[in-house]
Amino acid sequence: MTQQFRSFVIFAEMRTGSNLLEATLNQIKRVTCFGEAFNPYMMGWPNTDALIGISQQEREADPLPLLQKITNKPDHLAGFRYFHDHDPRVFDAIMEDRGCAKVILTRNPLESYVSTRLAWETNQWKLNETETPIQMQITYDAAEFRDNLSATQAFQQRVVHRLQVTGQSYFAISYQDLRDADVLTGLMHWLGRTDLESVLPATDQVPQNPRDMAQKVRNFDDMQADLHQLDPFLLYHLPSFEPRRGPAVPGFIGSDAGRGLIFMPINGGPTATIRHWLTQLSPSQGNFTQSSLRQWKRGHPGHRSFTVLRHPLLRAWDAFQHLLTRASRDLRQLMRDIHRVALPADPELPHLSDDQAAALFKDFLSFLRRNLNAQTTLPTHPNWASQSEVIAGFARFLSPDLLMREDRLTDDLAYLMRSVGNDAPVSDIPMHVTWPDLLSDPKLQQAAQAAYQRDYIAFGFDTAP
Repeated sequence: MTQQFRSFVIFAEMRTGSNLLEATLNQIKRVTCFGEAFNPYMMGWPNTDALIGISQQEREADPLPLLQKITNKPDHLAGFRYFHDHDPRVFDAIMEDRGCAKVILTRNPLESYVSTRLAWETNQWKLNETETPIQMQITYDAAEFRDNLSATQAFQQRVVHRLQVTGQSYFAISYQDLRDADVLTGLMHWLGRTDLESVLPATDQVPQNPRDMAQKVRNFDDMQADLHQLDPFLLYHLPSFEPRRGPAVPGFIGSDAGRGLIFMPINGGPTATIRHWLTQLSPSQGNFTQSSLRQWKRGHPGHRSFTVLRHPLLRAWDAFQHLLTRASRDLRQLMRDIHRVALPADPELPHLSDDQAAALFKDFLSFLRRNLNAQTTLPTHPNWASQSEVIAGFARFLSPDLLMREDRLTDDLAYLMRSVGNDAPVSDIPMHVTWPDLLSDPKLQQAAQAAYQRDYIAFGFDTAP
């Protein structure tokens, strides 16, 4: 199927060559690129007060009329450049418009950073062959570079992911391609201008800083040392294949204690203990919807939300006990038949010896590792989902103010009560949980760490609880 594009957007960043690409496009009849049309600080280009009859003040009030004027120009292919820090109000409209072609322009991020810093230092943003480049060195700022890298990479990932989920294609072009006539011709053919036999790069701009990097960076050795600490190949990245979880709002518990408390339970944690403690403080409310919880929050200014973390090994043991005693027979049979957890017949389960329980629990931990890595057909149950992902699900609606630790609940709850204006002492919280000695086995501790590596790293858990 041939896509008929009416307009285009160039997703780029500062000093990626977008000016040169724009100049190349603007020398083609019936093609216009309107600069950085949604840059908060200017209208397309510096020293421009209006664009297609729309002033900056009008664009500030509502950017969509400008977008419509650009993208609906009859018998014309018009577009603009869009960077990660441009007006976010038009992003969804751009991405939802299948008639708007998406071009993604990239450059080595270090080269972009150094070029940007040089442009700021010299105020020389474009260069033609009659002008003399200003020789200057910049000082590499590690924090600044990392912030810039993070922002641009996150934006690129957001754009590509949105295109993937909506089934749209894009044209990828790099800084090195901008003077390649064959690539530029391919771009225009992809945009629908197959009438063009050849597209040559614009000649009114020349490279500004063709020097070696060492000549452009004052603290070149420091920069090299810092870059060695980056992980461009994600060698230390923890892959996550665990399904995304929702915010689980109906399970939240609101209490009128002090200025108000919202407990966000994690299955497999000390939920019963916290629920009992809350009911002793004041009347509680549950079964929220997102709408009713917002109303509750409005009625309790100064409220605090919290959740309680449990050591992954202990939480896995709780999930294992749930499997043995409260899960369905079908699930236990599935564990026996498919998931390599050789549970004995149900009547024998209450009579397991410690050695039998330890062996089965180790098999269960191995299953958890596979399950959390999407290597099983069985959905990830809330009882054993990683706490990292559960909390990420919470944050899709409400981030907890406080992450408590089960092993220091008394201290954490006392701090929480003070934060909502209640100085009443918090007595020791009865845990009513007895953990078996077999959990001191280093092999089980290592198996739990393998299953819940993200949680151990994210929350700093020791191997042993």
